[in-house]
Parts: sequence; C-alpha cells; structure tokens
Amino acid sequence: LNIDPDSISWHRVVDLNEQADVVYLNTCTVTDRADRECRQIVRRALRRSPQAYVVVAGCYAQLQAETIAAIDGVDLVLGTREKSEVFSYAGGFLKEGTPRIHVGTGAEMDEATPAASGWLHERTRAFLKVQDGCDYNCSFCTIPKARGASRGVPLPVLRDQAEQLVREGYREIVLTGVNVGDYRHASAQNFLAALRAVSEVDGVERLRVSSIEPNLLTDELLDFWLAQANICNHFHIPLQSGSDRVLGMMRRRYRTRWYTDRLRTIQRRAPDAGMGADIIVGFPGESDSDFDETYALVSDLPLTYLHVFSYSERPNTDALKIGSPIDPSVRAARSEKLRMLGLRKRRLHHESLIGRDVEVLFESERTSGWQSGLTRGYVRVDVPDTAVSSNDVGTVLVTEANVDGVRGALKGATR
Repeated sequence: LNIDPDSISWHRVVDLNEQADVVYLNTCTVTDRADRECRQIVRRALRRSPQAYVVVAGCYAQLQAETIAAIDGVDLVLGTREKSEVFSYAGGFLKEGTPRIHVGTGAEMDEATPAASGWLHERTRAFLKVQDGCDYNCSFCTIPKARGASRGVPLPVLRDQAEQLVREGYREIVLTGVNVGDYRHASAQNFLAALRAVSEVDGVERLRVSSIEPNLLTDELLDFWLAQANICNHFHIPLQSGSDRVLGMMRRRYRTRWYTDRLRTIQRRAPDAGMGADIIVGFPGESDSDFDETYALVSDLPLTYLHVFSYSERPNTDALKIGSPIDPSVRAARSEKLRMLGLRKRRLHHESLIGRDVEVLFESERTSGWQSGLTRGYVRVDVPDTAVSSNDVGTVLVTEANVDGVRGALKGATR
C-alpha cells in the first residue's frame, strides 16, 4: 500500500488469529485453490473478529467482485487498481451492513502504480514493483484480465524508491511485477534499462529479480546481469512444460530448445547460480508422453529447485476448450513425481556447497538457537544465532546440507 507511515501511527498489525478491528486481504486468482483459500480466510477472520471491517482486494476481487461481496461479513471490495487506495474508499472503516464494490476496468489501468515494501519491522530485504499487467495471452491464465496491459513504473520513480529503500537500511532489493521482463515505459523501452537504473543506485548491495520469462532473457540482458557484482545470480525462469506440443497449446512464447539454451548458458558462465522453474502438470490434453518429455527435460536441466502446480481450471480461459481434462488423480501423481525430482535436485545443489564459503544476508531467527539468511543464489543458510544479527552480511563455511538448506560456521560479518 502507498501509505505514509506517519499518517497511520494509530494502528498496529496483528496476527490473523488475534482480535482485529480491520482485516485487509489482498487476493490472488492464479488457481482455484487461491480463490477457495480467500473465502476461507475471510470466514476464519470473522470467526475470530466478528465485528471487524473486512476489505478484500486484488486479482480475485477484480474478477469476482460480486462473489466476494456475497460473503457474509465483507464490507469493501477493491480491484487491482483501487487496492492501494484503501483509505480513500473505506472512510472511517465502519460496518454499514451492505458491502461496497470499487472495481475499475482493465482499460483504466493505463499506468503502473509505484509500490515498494519490506517485511514489517525488518530492514533486510525490500520489494520494488517495476511493472504491472501482462500482454501475453497464455491459454490457462486469467491474470491479464485481472491486471490489465503491461505497463512500467517510470525510471526516475524507480531510482527515487530504490534510494529511499537504501536510506531505510535495506541491503537487498527484489524487483517484482506480473511480467517483470516485459517492462516498458516512455522513459525506457525494456527491462534492461530498468535493471541498469536500479543497479546503479548508490548503496544497493544486492539486487534480485523475482522472475523472468525465458523468451525475454536476451543475450544483451544476460550479459549485463552476469557482469554486475550487485545483481544476484539467481534466475527464476518459468518453464510450465517440457513438451513443445503442450507449450504450443499453452500459447507460451518459447520452446524447449530456447529454454535449454538459456539455462546452459547461465550454467556455463555462472556455475553457482540458483535456477528455479515453475511447471504446470495435467494441462488439458497432456498425454503420458508429454509428461515423460517434461520429466526427462527437467531431469537433464541444471535447475536447483522447482515450483510444481497441478493445472487448475480457470473460468473464461481458452484452455478449457483445448483438450480433454486430465483426471485429478493423474494430475496429483504427476505433480508428486516432479516434486520428488525437485527435492532431489535441491538437495544435490545444497550438498555441492559443503566445504565452500558463501556470502549470506541474515534476516531473522529461523529456529531457536539459529540465525537464518540467504545466499545470492537463494539458498537458505543457518548459523548459531550468537554469532550474527539480522541484516548482517557474513561469510559462512558450509559444513552440512539437507533439502531445506545448509548450515555452517560464520567466518566473519559486517553490519
């Protein structure tokens, strides 16, 4: 939310299980499960705080405003454009008995609303939105309908926000957006310009990119990315399927040959890089052969972790017309098989770090007696908490590994 902290000094954030006067739920609509969880969270919050003023905002609200407004206890529904202006719409946060809906159309989303935020009460890692919306038309996705066309935040605004985050003490900035690599604005025509602008801000120690589509990972962008000391060698590159036939049905803008080339290029030039992928299994018409192609490709690729999703039917998407639905039990079996592969790959990557020094930005206590942080390649590292504090950067000798991360001995730290 774009809120001046001084203007809300009267509030404090509480856990969902605590009594609350106001509940603000920012929703996702990527999967049917996300929609279902939204409804469950609203009802759970109201059981705990039956008199709370409930605001439901974001993508699910944009697409299904009337459905959300029909949930007993919801007071205000805000679309993706309106969600950052909650104080303008909520007034005194007084329940009126009848929910109010403020949801604009995609045509009104002509400019990306600047936004930057960090975890509450921490000064370690902040998130800077550089872009919003998507011009792609993947057959399984409702996000373009919810978020509008692709649009970027002006470069001067990005620089100003990055400078502010540095002044506030953040040592890492994560660039986020719906389709980050598709950044475009009158002040700059591609994501490389945005990445360059933020990386050159004095005091940005670490810069991480949340995700980038493989077709947008050009040689020019990759050259700059790998040459900059403060840009993390961490690449989250959605794959979705290892079958070119399924990629065609999904209307993805690349094929497996290009995807493989990108990962092999990164592996050759930055052997320690973290590389993750999103994969959807059970897409309509996905055959056993298609899934076998995906499994074989992922097995061969130098990926260090996977995010695996079972296909979820979304209303008003072309995927519903493409092929025969895959039985839910088959989707579940395929998901489990790929998840197990992902866990093996992740553990092997972690084990490859044993005996090596890694740079860690420490965040907070992970478990009793241990301080936790992340490497530039996005590996979780734990050290005894007596040795380091939150927001320290330290060098750690890795001594042991498991599927969740690594542990080691601190060799030195800076604050």
